[in-house]
Amino acid sequence: MKPSDYRVYSKFMENLAKKLTKFYYSKLDKPFVVSNKLKGKGYDPVTSADKSFEKFIRKEIKKKFPNHQIIGEEFGHQKSKSDFSWIIDPIDGTRSFVIGNPTWSNLISLNYKGEPILGLANFPILKKYYFNTSGKSAYVAENGRKRKIKVNKNILFPNVKLSCAFNGGLSLKKQKKIPYILKIMQFPCTDALSYAHLAEGKIDVVIQAVNKIWDIHPLIPIIKAAGGIVTTWNNQSALKAGNILVSTNKNVHKRFLKLLRPVAK
Repeated sequence: MKPSDYRVYSKFMENLAKKLTKFYYSKLDKPFVVSNKLKGKGYDPVTSADKSFEKFIRKEIKKKFPNHQIIGEEFGHQKSKSDFSWIIDPIDGTRSFVIGNPTWSNLISLNYKGEPILGLANFPILKKYYFNTSGKSAYVAENGRKRKIKVNKNILFPNVKLSCAFNGGLSLKKQKKIPYILKIMQFPCTDALSYAHLAEGKIDVVIQAVNKIWDIHPLIPIIKAAGGIVTTWNNQSALKAGNILVSTNKNVHKRFLKLLRPVAK
């Protein structure tokens, strides 16, 4: 895409972040209904707010880019012949939302021919959002100011800050195969905020299991623009989601790929 195209889409993302926060406080900051998608086979909550957010996001995209495809967690795939598609996680961290933890977010990516090129992670309660404007520039916006962000590129393996969550995707038996990772899991994994903190240089490695495309696609362009590396645990492209490893530099990434090898599929 041309730089001018990036500007149009990233400006739309920024405006959408502000609209989403305003929409939350004007319409959704009230009691909500929770249901379990798995119904006796586990716990995967969805709320009335998830659905309201997604309807709002879809409406905003359709007004500006009526021919683009849209793929959302709650309402599926609206297909077209366009090479552009929007991937939506209306509330990433629904469990956090349900219990009042402020780390939940709205995640949105713009994909071109299947590749995430721009991402947005908006945190209404924290009143800040993360986004990228190109393949090399990522920002956080808070308190009316934008600040360029970069990963902590020079971190050495013994000093890494690791955030990790298996989300029920790794049995206790398998966890015993990665004892060193369990030993150094010093920092809690707070949904998409952990990835955002890595892009900001506050965390050095994030490991998560069983991601869906809407969990990771919006974060891929932000992380890469900030200088980070995103793959699966077996060093494949993260485009199909699944088990995700994000690191700040190649050496650290290689070390963690090796540590994850006993449980990588």
